Amino acid sequence: MKEKKDGKYQKVCMENISIVLHDTRIPENIGAAARAAANMGVGQLILSAPRNCDMERVLKVATHSAAGLVEAMTIRHTLPEALGDFNWVVGTTARLGGTRRVNVSPADLAATLIPISSENRVAVLFGPEDRGLTNEDLQLCHDLVNIPTAGFSSLNLAQAVMVMCYELFKARSREPEFHIPRLACRHELENMYKELKETFAKVHYINHENPELRLDKARSFLSRYRLRSREVSIIRGLCRQVTRYGDRCYQDGLSAGAAGVSKHDSE
Repeated sequence: MKEKKDGKYQKVCMENISIVLHDTRIPENIGAAARAAANMGVGQLILSAPRNCDMERVLKVATHSAAGLVEAMTIRHTLPEALGDFNWVVGTTARLGGTRRVNVSPADLAATLIPISSENRVAVLFGPEDRGLTNEDLQLCHDLVNIPTAGFSSLNLAQAVMVMCYELFKARSREPEFHIPRLACRHELENMYKELKETFAKVHYINHENPELRLDKARSFLSRYRLRSREVSIIRGLCRQVTRYGDRCYQDGLSAGAAGVSKHDSE
């Protein structure tokens, strides 16, 4: 929805927003989350590796108003599979500190998604009821968001979904937003990180006892930028060129060594 210089409000494009529930345990929470999402106009619900998806129990809580969203929801076996087609992923977390780089509040996040959601698919990711998203799960996210509370920090899953969806629904701005084109999807980014890890290993840029540490820093750095498919291709092309150059130098070294041995033997 593009409304820029004509004085109208710009809004988050709710049709491009999806709620992703990962590793859920309780079917009633899925139903309640679906009802919250439907109330705010969210276009899609995705389940990633659900422990229990009893549709009768889900639909009972979702009620008739969210039945269509539940019946159309997608179920994936793994989180990378669930997020593969998305261009921007936001992870929700109640725990702060350490490596959890929480960048925005729900309202601030909603404002940043006004221009992003225009041409990009956005996933808002929620973890299991008992422990939330792991650090490994959060590596797949571009942004992290925390819902502030007065005391006990952990919200019921459906309550958290409602807070996020409400902030997205009401987010609007009269300020002209700069254009954000279509970004690289999560699948493209993960393939890039795989090649980066392999390249880091070949040039001994990582500690082999803890190979993820350097890659985590690379993820943190690159996540600050809204990479497009073309830019991801450039990085992957650089990785391949580094690998080819290293392999060629290695083969040249072997050939030079063999020639030196041969010359010594002939003498």
